[in-house]
Amino acid sequence: MTQLIWDGLFVGSFYALIALGYSMVYGIIKLLNFAHGDIYMLGAFIGFALLTSMGGIPASLSLGALLIVLLVSMLITGGAGVLIERLAYRPLRGAPRLAVLISAVGVSFSLEYGIAAIAGPNPRAYPIRLEGGVFEVLGARASLPQIVLMLIAAGLMVALNFYIQKTSTGRAMRSIALDSNASLLMGINVNAVITRTFFIGSALAGAAGVMAGAYYGKIDFLMGFIIGLKAFTAAVIGGIGNIKGAMLGGLVLGFVEAFGSQWFGGQWRDVFSFAVLILFLTLRPTGILGERVTERM
Repeated sequence: MTQLIWDGLFVGSFYALIALGYSMVYGIIKLLNFAHGDIYMLGAFIGFALLTSMGGIPASLSLGALLIVLLVSMLITGGAGVLIERLAYRPLRGAPRLAVLISAVGVSFSLEYGIAAIAGPNPRAYPIRLEGGVFEVLGARASLPQIVLMLIAAGLMVALNFYIQKTSTGRAMRSIALDSNASLLMGINVNAVITRTFFIGSALAGAAGVMAGAYYGKIDFLMGFIIGLKAFTAAVIGGIGNIKGAMLGGLVLGFVEAFGSQWFGGQWRDVFSFAVLILFLTLRPTGILGERVTERM
């Protein structure tokens, strides 16, 4: 039981990092950015390119090199998110939502097959593979890489929550989520805040991509598709548009997968994930922490 809880926490932390981008963007401009999972993939490939350019890295320096590459990848994927918002979403901000959704799907395919054209369609082995001892914690076997990656993920999520709750930009984000027109009248630069939102969400997804590559040791140009859908599922479970809900939803989905795989077999893992999505959309479409919003006329 303890082992399943640990496994669920570990996988759920990845889902939560990516789900935060979905929730932040949807909470502010009501956009389902289905290209977000491919930003995760882009981050993994950027990390791969940076680590490959460094040449051979001694095992004793692998963690330090990974942290540097993680930060650089976050900056680049954050910039990519800003560019995508500026070119693909901002011109359609007043258009019907279906047009924006189709644009998001187009961006997703462009990222996937653009990376396939540049890096090739075959899976790549990551230059760094985190290794370390295994510890016994309350009956669960936890490896050092798992602990390190979970601490990084938790640190990023805590920093984001502080940023949203305690800074002026965070207050502006919450204000725009409530009423963008009123926020504009109050002197808030709505476009600048939306740009920062895309930067932060994309940077977090890029960080998750680098960590996944270093832990699992293999990346490919379609790796963002399924995990993007699962991160969206996590955002819906927690209450899309709610930052803490995205974190909670990621952990819940991780537990569902861990326990479902143990009881019914690993081949049922994705079935349980999306069955839970259907269940929540049917019984509680606002999610665990989401609130029903009444449209103002």
